Amino acid sequence: MMDLEKRRSQLVARRVELAARLREIDAELDAHQSKDWSELATEREADEVLEVMGASGQAELELIAAALRRIDSGEYGYCAVCGEGISEKRLDVLPYTPLCKECAAARG
Repeated sequence: MMDLEKRRSQLVARRVELAARLREIDAELDAHQSKDWSELATEREADEVLEVMGASGQAELELIAAALRRIDSGEYGYCAVCGEGISEKRLDVLPYTPLCKECAAARG
């Protein structure tokens, strides 16, 4: 039987970690103000990488929020597509996943 409180704690800890990382990314993006054109070009390239990391972090935060709602509603651990149980091993790696391995593979 799955320990939902352990999963909740894992998800909340990851949410805290991501929120801190996103604050760091925002601070870094705000800090770039070079007047030199070559430095500004380098900063803009770095900003693009940071923006992608930020978007990825935001997407993961949304998945975590959805997983916490599924825990609250009693739907956690069941595939959102087929309704079958999601394996503990899969949830160990992706605790926020709403899909079983088969349905995730079918979606590509």
